[in-house]
Amino acid sequence: MRHRVAGKKLSRSTGHRKALRKNLMKALFIHGRIRTTEAKARAIRPEAEKLITLAKRGLADASYGVHARRLAAARLSDKQAAKVLFDQVAPKYAERPGGYTRMLKLGQRQGDGAEMVILELV
Repeated sequence: MRHRVAGKKLSRSTGHRKALRKNLMKALFIHGRIRTTEAKARAIRPEAEKLITLAKRGLADASYGVHARRLAAARLSDKQAAKVLFDQVAPKYAERPGGYTRMLKLGQRQGDGAEMVILELV
């Protein structure tokens, strides 16, 4: 049974899955939008929203700021993506209570029929 088990396996090993999620979130924050499969987008969307909320809290509370930056850099494994998250993304959503991402369906991929989407920052 899957009681209290978060996330989808996406037919990958643990390390591959973690790397995939980190790379997709880095690309989302750096470029603002990514084109991926619907399953992958649904898997990273909650994590990306939580990181944006973490960055917002880090900007609002000065005593929590350095800790929040370090947490974000650890979860993204990339200092540049964490810098973009705190300097560009979080201030943009300072007044927004949630719902920072949007999924736009593109249809099926030619090769295997996978449902494709664009995941973008609102």
